[in-house]
Amino acid sequence: MGRTAVLVDGYNLYHGMKKQRGRKYLWLDHVSLASRLRPRDEIVDVRYFTAPVLDDEDAIARRRTYLSALSSHNVGVLSVVEGRYQRKRMRCRSCGVDWTSYEEKETDVNIAVALMEIAASRTVDSVLVISADSDLCPAVRSSRRVNPQLTIVPAFPPNRRSGELTKLLPSAFTISETRLRQAQLPGVVEDPRTGRKYVRPEHWS
Repeated sequence: MGRTAVLVDGYNLYHGMKKQRGRKYLWLDHVSLASRLRPRDEIVDVRYFTAPVLDDEDAIARRRTYLSALSSHNVGVLSVVEGRYQRKRMRCRSCGVDWTSYEEKETDVNIAVALMEIAASRTVDSVLVISADSDLCPAVRSSRRVNPQLTIVPAFPPNRRSGELTKLLPSAFTISETRLRQAQLPGVVEDPRTGRKYVRPEHWS
């Protein structure tokens, strides 16, 4: 049994799950998922990388509830690392219609930095990276140079795959629907510190 850290690319996983089964598995417990994916390891550090939603009050409220439930259920193990979303004004060259597009920023860099920090600290034996973002390949290469003993395993979200990561790390695999179903948070999560309760949004049923 080894000590394992987990880095979760939140929106990469979100879009993969949503494409597979809609909103069915969005109430996901990442610590439970990691424990099921690495059952022989001690999961000591789970970092969930995400970014605040913009311009949608209902989505903002659901996200706030989810992050509170996730953190309350995994006190001392899980931390949330936030990047940002950036608004971009777009215009159709054919018809001249304007609209606002949104671009997630900083998440891949934040994951890369965390991977390097973990490699340098030598406090764990392995890192499970839940993402299929090939932009992480340079960080993987650097981390292996810094700490050749560190095992790095990519876990691809549903409907997501990276040939570059698979070539670099042949141990890569795709997370099954069964594991996602087994790793859901309770319908109601109570914060052990405050007693406050968080309920799974009906929109995610």
